[in-house]
Amino acid sequence: MKQDFFKYQAQTTLYPLEVEISHAKGSYIYSTDGKKHLDFVAGVSACTLGHSNPKVLNAITEQINKYMHVMVYGEYIQKPAVEFCKLLAENLPSSLNKTYLVNSGTEAVEGAMKLAKRVTGRSQIISCVNAYHGNTQGSMSVLGNEERKGAFRPLLPNVDFITFNNEADLDKITTKTAGIILETIQGSAGFITPKNDFLKKVRAKCDETGTLLILDEIQPGFGRTGKLFGFQNYDMVPDILVMGKGMASGMPVGAFTANEKHMDLLAHDPKCGHITTFGGHPVIAAASLTTLKELLETDLMAQTLVKEQLFRKHLIHPLITDIHGLGLMLAVMTPSDEITNQVILKCKEKGLILFWLMFEGKAIRITPPLTISEEEIKLGCDMIIEALNEVQQEL
Repeated sequence: MKQDFFKYQAQTTLYPLEVEISHAKGSYIYSTDGKKHLDFVAGVSACTLGHSNPKVLNAITEQINKYMHVMVYGEYIQKPAVEFCKLLAENLPSSLNKTYLVNSGTEAVEGAMKLAKRVTGRSQIISCVNAYHGNTQGSMSVLGNEERKGAFRPLLPNVDFITFNNEADLDKITTKTAGIILETIQGSAGFITPKNDFLKKVRAKCDETGTLLILDEIQPGFGRTGKLFGFQNYDMVPDILVMGKGMASGMPVGAFTANEKHMDLLAHDPKCGHITTFGGHPVIAAASLTTLKELLETDLMAQTLVKEQLFRKHLIHPLITDIHGLGLMLAVMTPSDEITNQVILKCKEKGLILFWLMFEGKAIRITPPLTISEEEIKLGCDMIIEALNEVQQEL
Protein backbone atom coordinates (compact mmCIF):
# COMPACT_ATOMS: atom_id res chain seq x y z
CA MET A 1 0.00 0.00 0.00
CA LYS A 2 2.81 2.41 0.84
CA GLN A 3 4.45 1.88 -2.55
CA ASP A 4 1.14 2.44 -4.34
CA PHE A 5 0.50 5.55 -2.22
CA PHE A 6 3.67 7.18 -3.52
CA LYS A 7 3.38 5.78 -7.05
CA TYR A 8 -0.24 6.58 -7.88
CA GLN A 9 -1.39 9.34 -5.52
CA ALA A 10 -0.06 12.87 -6.01
CA GLN A 11 1.65 14.24 -2.90
CA THR A 12 1.65 17.67 -1.25
CA THR A 13 5.10 17.33 0.31
CA LEU A 14 8.11 15.05 -0.05
CA TYR A 15 7.69 13.79 3.52
CA PRO A 16 4.09 12.79 4.35
CA LEU A 17 3.38 11.14 7.70
CA GLU A 18 2.64 7.78 6.00
CA VAL A 19 0.24 6.37 8.60
CA GLU A 20 -1.84 3.68 6.90
CA ILE A 21 -5.39 4.01 8.23
CA SER A 22 -7.62 1.16 9.30
CA HIS A 23 -10.48 3.03 10.99
CA ALA A 24 -11.22 5.96 13.27
CA LYS A 25 -13.60 6.43 16.17
CA GLY A 26 -14.09 9.17 18.73
CA SER A 27 -10.75 10.84 19.48
CA TYR A 28 -8.65 8.02 18.00
CA ILE A 29 -7.35 7.01 14.59
CA TYR A 30 -6.27 3.37 14.20
CA SER A 31 -3.56 2.28 11.77
CA THR A 32 -3.36 -1.06 9.99
CA ASP A 33 -0.51 -2.18 12.25
CA GLY A 34 -2.96 -2.21 15.16
CA LYS A 35 -1.71 0.98 16.78
CA LYS A 36 -4.12 3.62 18.03
CA HIS A 37 -3.33 7.31 17.73
CA LEU A 38 -4.89 9.98 19.95
CA ASP A 39 -5.94 12.74 17.57
CA PHE A 40 -5.05 16.31 18.56
CA VAL A 41 -5.57 17.59 15.01
CA ALA A 42 -9.08 16.44 13.95
CA GLY A 43 -8.29 16.38 10.26
CA VAL A 44 -6.96 19.96 10.56
CA SER A 45 -9.93 21.34 12.50
CA ALA A 46 -12.47 19.43 10.39
CA CYS A 47 -13.78 16.58 12.57
CA THR A 48 -15.76 18.73 15.00
CA LEU A 49 -17.67 15.88 16.66
CA GLY A 50 -14.84 13.37 16.51
CA HIS A 51 -14.47 10.40 14.19
CA SER A 52 -17.44 8.27 13.17
CA ASN A 53 -19.84 10.23 15.34
CA PRO A 54 -23.00 8.08 15.60
CA LYS A 55 -25.42 10.97 15.03
CA VAL A 56 -23.55 12.16 11.95
CA LEU A 57 -23.26 8.62 10.57
CA ASN A 58 -26.97 8.09 11.10
CA ALA A 59 -27.85 11.34 9.31
CA ILE A 60 -25.60 10.42 6.38
CA THR A 61 -27.04 6.90 6.12
CA GLU A 62 -30.64 8.11 6.29
CA GLN A 63 -30.01 10.66 3.56
CA ILE A 64 -28.18 8.20 1.30
CA ASN A 65 -31.18 5.90 1.52
CA LYS A 66 -33.45 8.75 0.31
CA TYR A 67 -31.41 10.37 -2.44
CA MET A 68 -27.93 11.70 -3.15
CA HIS A 69 -27.06 14.14 -5.94
CA VAL A 70 -30.11 15.02 -8.02
CA MET A 71 -29.45 18.42 -9.63
CA VAL A 72 -26.91 21.24 -9.76
CA TYR A 73 -26.96 23.73 -6.91
CA GLY A 74 -29.95 26.02 -6.51
CA GLU A 75 -32.49 24.31 -8.78
CA TYR A 76 -34.21 21.73 -6.57
CA ILE A 77 -35.56 22.14 -3.06
CA GLN A 78 -33.66 19.67 -0.89
CA LYS A 79 -34.64 19.48 2.76
CA PRO A 80 -31.22 19.02 4.43
CA ALA A 81 -29.76 22.09 2.71
CA VAL A 82 -32.79 24.29 3.36
CA GLU A 83 -32.99 23.30 7.03
CA PHE A 84 -29.28 23.86 7.54
CA CYS A 85 -29.33 27.34 5.98
CA LYS A 86 -32.41 28.30 8.01
CA LEU A 87 -30.97 27.09 11.32
CA LEU A 88 -27.68 28.85 10.57
CA ALA A 89 -29.49 32.14 9.88
CA GLU A 90 -31.44 31.80 13.13
CA ASN A 91 -28.18 31.64 15.04
CA LEU A 92 -26.32 34.47 13.29
CA PRO A 93 -26.75 38.25 13.44
CA SER A 94 -29.79 39.34 11.41
CA SER A 95 -27.66 40.81 8.60
CA LEU A 96 -26.18 37.37 7.88
CA ASN A 97 -29.28 35.62 6.66
CA LYS A 98 -28.66 33.90 3.33
CA THR A 99 -26.11 31.17 2.65
CA TYR A 100 -24.53 29.80 -0.49
CA LEU A 101 -23.38 26.18 -0.02
CA VAL A 102 -20.24 25.02 -1.80
CA ASN A 103 -17.73 22.17 -1.60
CA SER A 104 -14.73 23.57 0.27
CA GLY A 105 -13.38 26.56 2.13
CA THR A 106 -11.32 27.79 -0.80
CA GLU A 107 -14.39 27.73 -3.05
CA ALA A 108 -16.29 29.72 -0.42
CA VAL A 109 -13.49 32.31 -0.44
CA GLU A 110 -13.73 32.53 -4.22
CA GLY A 111 -17.47 33.14 -3.99
CA ALA A 112 -17.05 35.74 -1.25
CA MET A 113 -14.51 37.73 -3.25
CA LYS A 114 -16.74 37.64 -6.32
CA LEU A 115 -19.67 38.83 -4.24
CA ALA A 116 -17.66 41.75 -2.84
CA LYS A 117 -16.80 42.85 -6.39
CA ARG A 118 -20.38 42.38 -7.58
CA VAL A 119 -21.85 44.41 -4.70
CA THR A 120 -19.39 47.31 -4.82
CA GLY A 121 -18.47 47.47 -8.49
CA ARG A 122 -14.85 47.75 -7.37
CA SER A 123 -11.90 45.45 -8.01
CA GLN A 124 -9.35 45.85 -5.21
CA ILE A 125 -9.11 43.14 -2.57
CA ILE A 126 -7.01 43.53 0.58
CA SER A 127 -5.68 40.61 2.62
CA CYS A 128 -3.03 40.12 5.32
CA VAL A 129 0.61 39.18 5.42
CA ASN A 130 0.86 35.44 6.22
CA ALA A 131 -2.84 34.96 5.53
CA TYR A 132 -4.04 31.62 4.21
CA HIS A 133 -7.44 31.40 2.51
CA GLY A 134 -7.06 28.38 0.26
CA ASN A 135 -5.12 27.18 -2.76
CA THR A 136 -7.18 27.84 -5.87
CA GLN A 137 -5.78 30.69 -7.95
CA GLY A 138 -8.18 33.33 -6.64
CA SER A 139 -7.69 32.27 -3.02
CA MET A 140 -3.95 32.02 -3.59
CA SER A 141 -4.00 35.62 -4.82
CA VAL A 142 -4.91 36.71 -1.27
CA LEU A 143 -2.44 34.28 0.31
CA GLY A 144 0.01 36.45 2.19
CA ASN A 145 3.23 34.53 1.57
CA GLU A 146 5.13 35.01 -1.67
CA GLU A 147 7.22 31.86 -1.28
CA ARG A 148 4.06 29.74 -1.49
CA LYS A 149 2.57 31.44 -4.53
CA GLY A 150 5.43 32.88 -6.60
CA ALA A 151 5.68 29.80 -8.80
CA PHE A 152 2.05 30.16 -9.88
CA ARG A 153 1.98 33.79 -10.99
CA PRO A 154 0.35 35.64 -12.63
CA LEU A 155 -2.53 35.61 -10.17
CA LEU A 156 -5.37 38.08 -9.60
CA PRO A 157 -4.34 41.73 -10.03
CA ASN A 158 -5.19 44.61 -7.70
CA VAL A 159 -4.55 42.77 -4.43
CA ASP A 160 -2.82 44.53 -1.55
CA PHE A 161 -1.74 43.40 1.91
CA ILE A 162 -1.78 44.74 5.44
CA THR A 163 -0.34 43.31 8.65
CA PHE A 164 -2.79 41.72 11.07
CA ASN A 165 -3.29 43.84 14.22
CA ASN A 166 -1.50 46.84 12.64
CA GLU A 167 -3.96 49.74 12.83
CA ALA A 168 -1.75 52.04 10.77
CA ASP A 169 -2.26 49.79 7.75
CA LEU A 170 -6.01 50.37 7.75
CA ASP A 171 -5.49 53.54 5.71
CA LYS A 172 -4.94 51.19 2.76
CA ILE A 173 -8.69 50.52 2.82
CA THR A 174 -10.18 53.18 0.55
CA THR A 175 -13.21 53.88 -1.63
CA LYS A 176 -11.47 51.78 -4.29
CA THR A 177 -11.50 48.65 -2.11
CA ALA A 178 -14.17 46.07 -2.89
CA GLY A 179 -13.42 43.87 0.11
CA ILE A 180 -10.94 43.11 2.81
CA ILE A 181 -10.61 39.47 3.72
CA LEU A 182 -9.30 38.52 7.15
CA GLU A 183 -9.06 35.36 9.17
CA THR A 184 -10.79 36.07 12.47
CA ILE A 185 -7.86 34.26 14.04
CA GLN A 186 -4.84 34.00 11.75
CA GLY A 187 -4.32 30.28 11.34
CA SER A 188 -1.19 29.48 9.36
CA ALA A 189 0.57 32.51 10.86
CA GLY A 190 0.47 30.94 14.31
CA PHE A 191 -3.12 31.22 15.60
CA ILE A 192 -2.79 34.96 16.09
CA THR A 193 -5.82 36.50 17.84
CA PRO A 194 -7.04 40.08 17.26
CA LYS A 195 -5.68 42.66 19.69
CA ASN A 196 -6.85 46.13 20.78
CA ASP A 197 -10.24 45.87 19.06
CA PHE A 198 -8.52 45.38 15.69
CA LEU A 199 -11.55 43.76 14.06
CA LYS A 200 -13.87 46.52 15.28
CA LYS A 201 -11.50 49.10 13.82
CA VAL A 202 -11.45 47.28 10.50
CA ARG A 203 -15.24 47.21 10.60
CA ALA A 204 -15.36 50.99 11.17
CA LYS A 205 -12.97 51.64 8.28
CA CYS A 206 -15.05 49.44 5.99
CA ASP A 207 -18.20 51.34 6.97
CA GLU A 208 -16.43 54.62 6.24
CA THR A 209 -15.28 53.56 2.77
CA GLY A 210 -18.15 51.31 1.65
CA THR A 211 -15.87 48.28 1.65
CA LEU A 212 -17.21 44.82 2.41
CA LEU A 213 -15.58 42.98 5.31
CA ILE A 214 -15.10 39.28 4.61
CA LEU A 215 -14.24 37.13 7.62
CA ASP A 216 -12.71 33.72 6.99
CA GLU A 217 -14.02 31.44 9.75
CA ILE A 218 -12.95 28.22 8.06
CA GLN A 219 -10.89 27.20 11.10
CA PRO A 220 -12.44 29.01 14.11
CA GLY A 221 -16.00 28.37 12.94
CA PHE A 222 -18.46 25.89 14.40
CA GLY A 223 -17.70 26.11 18.08
CA ARG A 224 -13.93 25.88 18.20
CA THR A 225 -13.48 29.20 20.05
CA GLY A 226 -16.35 28.87 22.52
CA LYS A 227 -18.84 30.61 20.22
CA LEU A 228 -20.47 29.32 17.06
CA PHE A 229 -18.12 31.61 15.12
CA GLY A 230 -14.96 33.32 16.25
CA PHE A 231 -16.13 36.85 15.40
CA GLN A 232 -18.80 36.54 18.08
CA ASN A 233 -15.99 36.89 20.63
CA TYR A 234 -15.07 40.34 19.30
CA ASP A 235 -18.29 42.41 19.26
CA MET A 236 -18.50 43.00 15.52
CA VAL A 237 -20.22 41.55 12.47
CA PRO A 238 -18.76 40.96 8.97
CA ASP A 239 -20.56 41.60 5.69
CA ILE A 240 -19.64 38.17 4.35
CA LEU A 241 -18.91 35.13 6.51
CA VAL A 242 -16.84 32.29 5.05
CA MET A 243 -16.93 28.80 6.57
CA GLY A 244 -15.88 25.21 5.91
CA LYS A 245 -13.76 22.52 7.63
CA GLY A 246 -15.66 21.67 10.86
CA MET A 247 -19.05 22.48 9.34
CA ALA A 248 -19.88 18.86 8.45
CA SER A 249 -17.77 16.88 10.94
CA GLY A 250 -15.34 15.50 8.40
CA MET A 251 -17.25 15.73 5.13
CA PRO A 252 -16.00 18.05 2.34
CA VAL A 253 -17.91 21.31 2.58
CA GLY A 254 -17.84 25.09 2.49
CA ALA A 255 -20.25 28.03 2.49
CA PHE A 256 -20.44 31.79 2.52
CA THR A 257 -23.18 33.84 4.14
CA ALA A 258 -24.25 37.46 3.59
CA ASN A 259 -27.43 39.49 3.64
CA GLU A 260 -30.21 38.56 1.25
CA LYS A 261 -30.01 41.72 -0.85
CA HIS A 262 -26.33 41.18 -1.60
CA MET A 263 -26.52 37.44 -2.10
CA ASP A 264 -29.38 37.75 -4.59
CA LEU A 265 -27.07 39.69 -6.91
CA LEU A 266 -25.38 36.40 -7.82
CA ALA A 267 -28.60 35.26 -9.53
CA HIS A 268 -28.77 37.96 -12.22
CA ASP A 269 -26.68 40.27 -14.42
CA PRO A 270 -25.26 37.79 -15.17
CA LYS A 271 -27.37 34.84 -14.14
CA CYS A 272 -25.37 32.01 -12.62
CA GLY A 273 -22.97 34.56 -11.12
CA HIS A 274 -21.65 31.75 -8.98
CA ILE A 275 -22.42 28.13 -9.71
CA THR A 276 -21.43 24.67 -8.49
CA THR A 277 -22.53 21.15 -9.36
CA PHE A 278 -22.15 19.50 -5.96
CA GLY A 279 -22.50 22.44 -3.56
CA GLY A 280 -25.33 21.80 -1.10
CA HIS A 281 -25.01 18.06 -1.67
CA PRO A 282 -27.84 16.52 0.40
CA VAL A 283 -25.64 13.97 2.16
CA ILE A 284 -23.14 16.62 3.22
CA ALA A 285 -25.92 19.04 4.12
CA ALA A 286 -27.39 16.35 6.38
CA ALA A 287 -24.04 15.99 8.13
CA SER A 288 -23.78 19.78 8.44
CA LEU A 289 -27.27 20.07 9.90
CA THR A 290 -26.61 17.34 12.44
CA THR A 291 -23.31 18.94 13.44
CA LEU A 292 -24.93 22.35 13.90
CA LYS A 293 -27.80 20.93 15.95
CA GLU A 294 -25.39 19.05 18.20
CA LEU A 295 -23.38 22.20 18.86
CA LEU A 296 -26.50 24.23 19.62
CA GLU A 297 -28.19 21.61 21.80
CA THR A 298 -25.19 20.63 23.97
CA ASP A 299 -22.53 22.43 25.98
CA LEU A 300 -19.70 21.46 23.62
CA MET A 301 -19.00 25.07 22.64
CA ALA A 302 -18.77 26.26 26.23
CA GLN A 303 -16.61 23.27 27.09
CA THR A 304 -13.97 24.33 24.54
CA LEU A 305 -12.94 27.14 26.89
CA VAL A 306 -12.74 24.77 29.86
CA LYS A 307 -10.66 22.36 27.79
CA GLU A 308 -8.41 25.21 26.65
CA GLN A 309 -7.53 25.90 30.27
CA LEU A 310 -6.70 22.21 30.77
CA PHE A 311 -4.22 22.39 27.91
CA ARG A 312 -2.70 25.55 29.31
CA LYS A 313 -2.47 23.99 32.78
CA HIS A 314 -0.74 20.81 31.63
CA LEU A 315 1.48 22.22 28.89
CA ILE A 316 4.08 23.95 31.01
CA HIS A 317 7.69 23.25 30.11
CA PRO A 318 10.96 25.20 29.65
CA LEU A 319 10.77 24.55 25.90
CA ILE A 320 7.23 25.96 25.63
CA THR A 321 7.61 29.70 25.08
CA ASP A 322 3.92 30.57 24.65
CA ILE A 323 0.53 29.16 23.68
CA HIS A 324 -1.37 31.14 21.04
CA GLY A 325 -5.04 30.88 20.18
CA LEU A 326 -8.44 30.49 21.76
CA GLY A 327 -10.57 27.54 22.79
CA LEU A 328 -9.55 24.37 20.96
CA MET A 329 -7.59 26.28 18.34
CA LEU A 330 -4.17 26.37 20.01
CA ALA A 331 -0.58 26.73 18.83
CA VAL A 332 2.09 25.61 21.28
CA MET A 333 5.22 27.64 20.58
CA THR A 334 8.77 26.32 20.99
CA PRO A 335 12.11 28.14 20.60
CA SER A 336 12.83 26.74 17.12
CA ASP A 337 11.46 24.96 14.05
CA GLU A 338 13.71 21.99 14.78
CA ILE A 339 12.37 21.52 18.32
CA THR A 340 8.81 21.68 16.99
CA ASN A 341 9.64 19.09 14.30
CA GLN A 342 11.17 16.75 16.85
CA VAL A 343 8.23 17.02 19.24
CA ILE A 344 5.67 16.32 16.51
CA LEU A 345 7.60 13.32 15.19
CA LYS A 346 8.34 11.91 18.64
CA CYS A 347 4.68 12.22 19.59
CA LYS A 348 3.72 10.40 16.40
CA GLU A 349 5.78 7.43 17.60
CA LYS A 350 4.16 7.64 21.04
CA GLY A 351 0.68 7.49 19.51
CA LEU A 352 -0.29 11.19 19.53
CA ILE A 353 -1.17 13.08 16.35
CA LEU A 354 0.08 16.66 16.22
CA PHE A 355 0.73 18.80 13.14
CA TRP A 356 2.47 21.90 11.82
CA LEU A 357 1.26 25.36 10.81
CA MET A 358 2.08 26.56 7.32
CA PHE A 359 3.91 29.83 7.97
CA GLU A 360 5.05 29.50 11.58
CA GLY A 361 7.59 26.76 11.97
CA LYS A 362 7.84 27.08 15.76
CA ALA A 363 4.15 26.24 16.27
CA ILE A 364 2.68 22.86 17.23
CA ARG A 365 -0.93 22.65 16.10
CA ILE A 366 -3.48 21.48 18.67
CA THR A 367 -7.01 21.38 17.24
CA PRO A 368 -8.64 18.22 18.61
CA PRO A 369 -12.28 17.23 18.15
CA LEU A 370 -14.58 19.30 20.36
CA THR A 371 -15.74 16.00 21.86
CA ILE A 372 -12.32 15.15 23.28
CA SER A 373 -12.47 14.19 26.96
CA GLU A 374 -10.53 15.72 29.84
CA GLU A 375 -8.79 12.38 30.35
CA GLU A 376 -7.69 12.30 26.72
CA ILE A 377 -6.39 15.85 26.97
CA LYS A 378 -4.32 14.94 30.02
CA LEU A 379 -3.01 11.78 28.31
CA GLY A 380 -1.94 13.69 25.20
CA CYS A 381 -0.36 16.52 27.19
CA ASP A 382 1.69 13.97 29.14
CA MET A 383 3.02 12.62 25.83
CA ILE A 384 3.94 16.13 24.68
CA ILE A 385 5.79 16.84 27.93
CA GLU A 386 7.57 13.49 27.64
CA ALA A 387 8.65 14.35 24.08
CA LEU A 388 9.82 17.79 25.19
CA ASN A 389 11.87 16.22 27.97
CA GLU A 390 13.53 13.92 25.45
CA VAL A 391 14.30 16.83 23.12
CA GLN A 392 15.69 18.85 26.02
CA GLN A 393 18.05 16.03 26.95
CA GLU A 394 19.27 15.83 23.36
CA LEU A 395 20.04 19.54 23.05
